[in-house]
Amino acid sequence: MTFKQQWNTIKQNWILVLVFLLFFLLPFFSGTTSSFAKSGSFGMLESAEMMVTSDSMGRYYGSDFAPEVEDRKITKSAYLSSEVERGTFKDSAEKLKSIIKLSNGYLLNENVNKHGQSKKSYYSGSYQIKVETSKYDSVVLQLKEVGEVQSFTESMDDITARFTNLQTELAAEKSRLTKFQQMYNSAEEISDKIALADKIYSLEKTIDYLEQSLSNVQKKVDYSTISVSLQEERSEYANIALVKFSKLIDSLVDSFNSLLQLIFVIFPYLIVAGLIWLVVRFVKRR
Repeated sequence: MTFKQQWNTIKQNWILVLVFLLFFLLPFFSGTTSSFAKSGSFGMLESAEMMVTSDSMGRYYGSDFAPEVEDRKITKSAYLSSEVERGTFKDSAEKLKSIIKLSNGYLLNENVNKHGQSKKSYYSGSYQIKVETSKYDSVVLQLKEVGEVQSFTESMDDITARFTNLQTELAAEKSRLTKFQQMYNSAEEISDKIALADKIYSLEKTIDYLEQSLSNVQKKVDYSTISVSLQEERSEYANIALVKFSKLIDSLVDSFNSLLQLIFVIFPYLIVAGLIWLVVRFVKRR
């Protein structure tokens, strides 16, 4: 077939040729279109994310230990159990509250219970207190004077790494927010502004959360927790006895065993004495 004949064939079937060309070139145009779209708002946002993230990373500690930090963040807590004289529980509780008030502390929780009835009754109470860490040692010493100390435990926790990590995250998010705000101000396309506005809103919420978390951690450092348990001395009436039931049973068993032993010891003598008495009586009758 000559070239002229081929050309005539193509002209006769030009619709099929056009369809073939469109089918062949469509993927190319589709890829180009997606590339252009990607270079629009979403592409801009992705590239902005990469640029901002790479510039915002700081030192992050994976555990609660940051040896390089000199300003340590230490939390303190204590548990104190004391016994007060009988009839003085209410006065002791008032003294405890007075100590809290004078130290500008906070009584977070109070729970008072009455146990038993009439002369056997007694009171107990539990209290949770928050005081400034700078006054912690002084308040603990005063609370120990409220009653006779039965037990005392104290604990400290180093949360420096946790505090430092929150500071690092907060600084990074604020840096990202600043850069996204700059991009928003320079953006010309509405779609770009909408995408960046959503990102800015999300970052502002994250920053609020981190600031609140940082504030809560700092409060744990600034204020120490003291838990106090007060118990009134029990009545002497409650202690009469107050032999335990198991000991009472043991005493009864011991007494019964002793009685049986006594019977077995004197029983032969009783038999002999009885026989002698019968013989004597029989002889007298004759």
